[in-house]
Amino acid sequence: MGKFDGKVAVVTGGTSGIGLATAQQFVEEGAYVFITGRRQSELDAAVKRIGKNVTGVQGDISKLEDLDRLYETVKQEKGHLDILFANAGLGSLLPLGQITEEHYYKTFDVNVKGTLFTLQKALPLFPDQSGSIILTGSTAGLMGNPAFSVYGASKAAIRQLIRSWIIDLKGTGIRVNVLSPGTVYTPAYDDLFGAALDHVLEHAKETTPLGRVGQVEEIANAVMFLASNESSYINGVELFVDGGVAQI
Repeated sequence: MGKFDGKVAVVTGGTSGIGLATAQQFVEEGAYVFITGRRQSELDAAVKRIGKNVTGVQGDISKLEDLDRLYETVKQEKGHLDILFANAGLGSLLPLGQITEEHYYKTFDVNVKGTLFTLQKALPLFPDQSGSIILTGSTAGLMGNPAFSVYGASKAAIRQLIRSWIIDLKGTGIRVNVLSPGTVYTPAYDDLFGAALDHVLEHAKETTPLGRVGQVEEIANAVMFLASNESSYINGVELFVDGGVAQI
């Protein structure tokens, strides 16, 4: 018997890395999962890898019509939603002096606007007096990082938004929390850091109190906790899953 038997979950950005690992764990624990991704080929591959109890819905969370299509699919196939893991996001490196308007809007349209409407448009599907929403933050929202200021600001915005959202949701039974990973290798790191990747990972090992980078499965484990009744009185927090790096 699984922890989430009979539950319905949505995982945005579910085609690789943290999103895919989390979707797989939800299914292993008995949930039915809807995953999203921008590229159909990667979405199809992720659905095949998960293997059962999963539906892929192609879309970009910064486009409201894509979110409408996602939730209409959930409504038509399952009728309700119990868990939302708003994980989709992006980031790129540009130092102050080189930041462009395009860079700013692309980052905030996905990470802030997209996350906001991913959550807001999901609300009508949650049953009365229940539901868990988890948003992917980042240690970059708390700490300074070279050439990563716009990304960090977008993640700090998510953390601030939920402080008001949990008040707006008072009485609904819906909990909202942020999960902020530290350095966790995912395929996105290859594009982000390129030839500098080995140096970045080695630096992370040296500066993280646990002395290593995280694994996507460790982040997924934390999502399982926040999604479950084991965290039933946890609301509005930022849970750092970072080996301690943001705590020093």
